Amino acid sequence: MLVRAHAPGRVNLIGDHTDYTGGFVLPMAIGLGTTVEIRRHGDRVELVSADEPLAAIVPLDVAADDVPLLAPSWARYVGGVVSALRPSTGGTGTVRSNLPIGAGLSSSSSLTVAVALALGYRGRPVEVARVCQRAEQMGSGVPGGIMDQLCSAAGVAGHALLIDCDSLDITPVPLPAGAEVVVLHSGQARYLPGSAYADRRRDCDRATALVGPLRQATEADAAAIEDPILRRRARHVVTENARVRAAAAALAAGDLASAGRLMTESHASLRQDFEVSTPALDALVERLVAHPGVAGARLTGAGFGGCVVALVEQGAAASAAALAPRSWVVEAVAGAGAEVLEEAPPG
Repeated sequence: MLVRAHAPGRVNLIGDHTDYTGGFVLPMAIGLGTTVEIRRHGDRVELVSADEPLAAIVPLDVAADDVPLLAPSWARYVGGVVSALRPSTGGTGTVRSNLPIGAGLSSSSSLTVAVALALGYRGRPVEVARVCQRAEQMGSGVPGGIMDQLCSAAGVAGHALLIDCDSLDITPVPLPAGAEVVVLHSGQARYLPGSAYADRRRDCDRATALVGPLRQATEADAAAIEDPILRRRARHVVTENARVRAAAAALAAGDLASAGRLMTESHASLRQDFEVSTPALDALVERLVAHPGVAGARLTGAGFGGCVVALVEQGAAASAAALAPRSWVVEAVAGAGAEVLEEAPPG
């Protein structure tokens, strides 16, 4: 059996470090992604990639504890999928991706979703996302939320997705005519393993223990936390959840100015209260928001480097993209979700 599957990356318009607290996010699938082609046979999964010098070779009986020990490092994501799915048949194949690595566009989630589909998993998008979230946590050691995998699996063309990360309900939000989304690289690579990502999640867990679930908390609840660090972390999550819902409503109403303003406010909160921005990201956001035709901009992804996303008026994308050393223009017609492109007996 030959199976070919594709999964897109994603850009998060607003709502970072809210998914693992059961909050709200507003990402969209993009036209860049990962395609995995596997000829199913054997007792191991063996994949090669033009972007990697060494193959990923994973036995079907790989234990979860052994996944972080796999080499090369990208094999750990493949191994996480194999460990989470336990397919009865392995295979050999190829991985092709046009997503930049370390840019905050979910290249690893795109890989895990494409591998899961290529290995025969056919659950609903939420089920695919849950499996791939576990796989990615195993492979990276980072306790990430479910936003990236769910957006890749459930993307809707022409729409962002308002995701409630508690119920996992998804509301497609149409992107208005005359809007463009630009993704620009800061020039600083992002690497989450070993970063302070896990520390931030622990901070949120500690704040939750004090005031209850942060998705239900108020700004007054956050302000009552005595520890100044936990107070700032909680304030970001509480205000970010409100910004996400307001931005979704603004986009649905075609109000680019309000949506952009909320994105820029989100960046300020991520910089000041959550402390995940960097000087390179801050400088790029500052240049963008001062540029004609840019409604707003913010870091996208978890921070610590990578990309900035900007919401711009039609016709301003090219000049805005020129403000960064590396950039990608993401069409306002957002990409669709993951899909099986081919599934047929060899022949």
